[in-house]
Amino acid sequence: MAQMLNERTVRSWAKELDALSERIAPRFSRIEARRRVRTYLRGLLGSVERKNSWQMAEALGESTPYGVQHLLGRANWGADEVRDDLREYVIEHLGDEQEAILVVDETGFLKKGIHSVGVKRQYTGTAGKRENCQVGVFLAYACAQGQAFIDRELYLPEEWAEDKERRERAGVPEEIGFVTKPKLARGMLQRAFGAGVEAAWVVADSVYGDARGHIGVWLEENEQPFVLAVSGKAHVWMGFSQPKVSKVLEDLREEHSSLAEKSEEGWQRLSAGQGSKGERLYDWIRLELNRPLAEGFRRWLLVRRQIDDPDELTAYVVFAPKRTTLKELARVAGSRWKIEEAFETAKGEVGLDHYEVRSWAGWYRHITLAMFAHAFLAAIRASSYDDDDDDDVEEPQKGVLLQEESEPSDSLAAFKERRGLSSR
Repeated sequence: MAQMLNERTVRSWAKELDALSERIAPRFSRIEARRRVRTYLRGLLGSVERKNSWQMAEALGESTPYGVQHLLGRANWGADEVRDDLREYVIEHLGDEQEAILVVDETGFLKKGIHSVGVKRQYTGTAGKRENCQVGVFLAYACAQGQAFIDRELYLPEEWAEDKERRERAGVPEEIGFVTKPKLARGMLQRAFGAGVEAAWVVADSVYGDARGHIGVWLEENEQPFVLAVSGKAHVWMGFSQPKVSKVLEDLREEHSSLAEKSEEGWQRLSAGQGSKGERLYDWIRLELNRPLAEGFRRWLLVRRQIDDPDELTAYVVFAPKRTTLKELARVAGSRWKIEEAFETAKGEVGLDHYEVRSWAGWYRHITLAMFAHAFLAAIRASSYDDDDDDDVEEPQKGVLLQEESEPSDSLAAFKERRGLSSR
């Protein structure tokens, strides 16, 4: 069982955070901005429930939120350069080129107004329905040591891309136009591989799997194995026919499926990885598709079946070395949940979705720094579990890095009261 945190451990984490701050300091030309970003990272790692500019400033002992707002708005620094530092940091602390998986997924940021850049009524898995929200596309690096984000893009809907007035008000750069989510994902993957990131697999859900022309074909050309979920409307080549995936799944639901009978392995009950309640077991089958041009590789349609509801099937298109086992494919397909876990912890622990900024630059700045704070926690956890004695593992706890901060006499609460903003 993990022991209670001790002063030595907290000091060690504080030193790690100082080292992280020094790492990205050259990206900020002014000393004040360097000090401010370190303070902001401490705030994201703090115990305040809502990490918006007001509550962050109060928790950090500042009399106004202007410093936080300046860092995210008018200060001179580039979020993309800090993102590059983030990617290097994640690979340095979690890197495992033999087992690493790059996971693409999106998440929604619910909004009430119409002025936040990219906001519109659109579907988001965050709410499970159409909501007024922004949508960000993310790339995560996942391995046995943990998972952390290494890139992000804000999806700019077509109506926003074509609205000159809204673009100018939100500070959208001139060179930014409408780009589909799959193209955003491919761009992030290209950046990662271009920077030397190595991964055994790429996985993504059906939004990206259905657009195999943007992602799958390119990955095959680079002989990068992948497992991409596909919807029923996608098509696959099987011999001289190109059936819809939905038709293939209809056949597999039959008691005497002709396609299942052609499979050498048939249905097998395999684990998709550990869940909160133990092994996540499903029935799996793979059907061979037309072979790719890449020598030594195969394509399969991988299908997952719910044990308690055999009609509930999920399909994936796979490109992998020919000797890859069905057991391995089941494990890789199940690894996509790691990015869901990353979203949950990033939103719950470091305020990924707690921002109030409306501008293009503000979104990228907050999201990038929140990703860095999340990666810091992942690195701390990974180093803790590398310890030979698991009983001595001490998990990073919310807010411990702010305990050294002293309370100022001129608090934010007093400032809000002077400005008539107090809720009392």
